[in-house]
Amino acid sequence: MLNFVSNETIRKADVYTIENSSIQSIDLMEQASKAFVNRFIRLVKVHEKITVFCGKGNNGGDGLAIARLLRMKGYQNISVYILNGFLNETNDFKINKERLIALKIPIVVINEANEIPNELNVVIDAVLGSGFQGVLKPFLVAIFNKINQNARYIVSVDAPSGLDIDEPNLAFYQGIKADFTISFQRPKLFFMFPESALFTKEFDFVEIGLDEVYLKSVPSSHFWIQEQDILSKLKPRMPFSHKGTYGHLLLITGSPNTMGAALLCAKSALFSGAGLITSCIDQNYFSVFNTFQPEIMTLEIEDLEKTESTKFTALAIGSGLGIDISSKNKLDWALKSTIPTVFDADALNMISKENLQNKIPKNSILTPHIKEFDRLFGKHESWELRLKTAQQKAQELDCVIVLKNQYTFICDVDGKIYVNSTGNPSMAQGGMGDVLTGCIAAFLAQGYSTLDAALIGCYVHGKAGDDLNLIYEITPASLVAEQISKSLKELYLLKER
Repeated sequence: MLNFVSNETIRKADVYTIENSSIQSIDLMEQASKAFVNRFIRLVKVHEKITVFCGKGNNGGDGLAIARLLRMKGYQNISVYILNGFLNETNDFKINKERLIALKIPIVVINEANEIPNELNVVIDAVLGSGFQGVLKPFLVAIFNKINQNARYIVSVDAPSGLDIDEPNLAFYQGIKADFTISFQRPKLFFMFPESALFTKEFDFVEIGLDEVYLKSVPSSHFWIQEQDILSKLKPRMPFSHKGTYGHLLLITGSPNTMGAALLCAKSALFSGAGLITSCIDQNYFSVFNTFQPEIMTLEIEDLEKTESTKFTALAIGSGLGIDISSKNKLDWALKSTIPTVFDADALNMISKENLQNKIPKNSILTPHIKEFDRLFGKHESWELRLKTAQQKAQELDCVIVLKNQYTFICDVDGKIYVNSTGNPSMAQGGMGDVLTGCIAAFLAQGYSTLDAALIGCYVHGKAGDDLNLIYEITPASLVAEQISKSLKELYLLKER
């Protein structure tokens, strides 16, 4: 897993890499620029008109190198603007300016915003990057404002210019508002928060050759989940295994008006590999389940109180459950159970309403969305504060908290936070959380640890959505539930290589 680090750490890694390897700073800049270009050409076609805006520091040096490398890739319609409001040029900036002049790419030095064309197509922002701190000068505010208003598409180098990435200035931001940001070596933790959409709509990161041994030695409590991390955790299905090998999952979900949530949760659990699945529902809906998904067994509500929880290997409760007296009785049963449990949706709503947070069994998994989370633990003014609370509560309650977001945060009992890297906006539809609950619970039933079930479940659920997004613009939850098994197959095939 990649540890999230501060920009100061990245700067130190830059110095460390130069001092402890045979590479010079100008060559490291070249590597970074090549990595940026290789990602950029997947975003912007070769015939587009591109304008590169550069400061005079190393971010500007990156911009000059990027302009040169794009020309060498066949991008002919490139203009470069150097902002003159900086006192000194770095040495690497000077070298790249000389290289650019040798290619006869036109360079224009500007002092004011009115010197910028009124119509801009694709802009590469290489003015300040991630090193910015403090307050923007008025001339930069004017220039950034004009770029924001007139550019069709903006791609920032490492970070949008004007953004203090470690302490974002949310209230009075006057910098670049990028469509896409290509960061160096690590994703920026702030880009995981919905507030970051003000600064960049999308992002990616590229490896530029910094010393990874050094970076991974830096202590961190936040980690980015990558494919290889999930591959290392997946357990292959072995010869002579049977349905009992993969656990028995009990689902306490659904009510007359929201039985679809129960169906989606059960379907997801089935395609995520649980060996046996029993859904506790009103007997009037037994035929619905038998028709919809005949593999799912059923348990009459009245029989739940007489049922020993140890009959099952895992439990999930809450999807479409409702909050009436009958639902509260089911929650009370679940809170007393001794098996690993996922608490979701209405189970969380009842826990917050009745102040039952301290009744949650240890080693449980909570899967709240933003509103459910704030009902549980109080309102928050920002996602950064919300995440700090999630980190704290996971330790206090000795459970895993899955704080759902486009980049979902998985908070473990030891204070570590894992950021899920899969999923996309096409999945923003009702029922998606029910599918996630079924997926996580299925891995819990199969014997995975609480943390691993949450990590794998979130990743596979998001990957299923990503795989479907290659075909569909909008991805219904029911399709994601079915896709999970196919996406898992792809992961297992990669694991075997």
